[in-house]
Amino acid sequence: MVEHWQLDDSAPALYERYLVPRITALWAADLVQRAGLRPGDRVLDVACGTGAVARVAAERVGPTGAVSALDINPHMLATAQSLASRAGLAIDWHEGSALALPFADASFDAVLCQLGVQFFPDRPAAIREMRRVLRHGGRLAVSVYSAIERTPAAHGLADGLDRHLRPGASNIKRAEHVMTDAGELHGLLARAGFRDIVVNAVTQTIRFPSALEYVRLQLTATPMAALIKDLDAPAHDALIRRIADEVAVMPRVRQSADTFEFPQEAYVALGAA
Repeated sequence: MVEHWQLDDSAPALYERYLVPRITALWAADLVQRAGLRPGDRVLDVACGTGAVARVAAERVGPTGAVSALDINPHMLATAQSLASRAGLAIDWHEGSALALPFADASFDAVLCQLGVQFFPDRPAAIREMRRVLRHGGRLAVSVYSAIERTPAAHGLADGLDRHLRPGASNIKRAEHVMTDAGELHGLLARAGFRDIVVNAVTQTIRFPSALEYVRLQLTATPMAALIKDLDAPAHDALIRRIADEVAVMPRVRQSADTFEFPQEAYVALGAA
């Protein structure tokens, strides 16, 4: 995966504690449901991060199934392994690249990849690898964020970083949303040999206690923390507040006394091997 979406050994715990329950877990439940996992299935989670999808998959396939999970970041994997162990879930963790999956051909009944394809330096190669490790008739389920304009809080955050920090400061955030066309995702799967491909635009409602909390966590528990790590405390807090004030009044967001919510859109693609 591209280097700028890598976290150091402190950020994964923050990411898991504050962002997974409010964002990633929603998409994980949706992806696993759409993949139609069954008890006994052999499942691979590619670019697993802290393991949100892998944990849901392990619960779905049960003790007769098997879940493997792969990520390039050892710190994310360490957090994922710890969480799974505490939950009593048997998941086989692997450090490695999506471009060269360390598994034999036809090893899995289902391959899942949540919000990771957009970061791969060679997307066609990654999708071909997912196809290779699927058995004939196996199922692929992948998701990617759509255009940043379709997720207003992210759009406001990106614009605010460029305006109040420096031009181009938002590149990391905008990189999450580079696959703006559902046809691009469909084409990736088709060219890799998948059939019965369906791509849907799916929207989740994301909730935080406030716009301030959303911006603060985005700039603390993601790679964007590097953007402001050298600011002193007053400048750090002032920047977050300025951006949060603008995010709170973006179109299609709602801010009440104790809840900030906004729509977040992703493309979810399914295909058969």
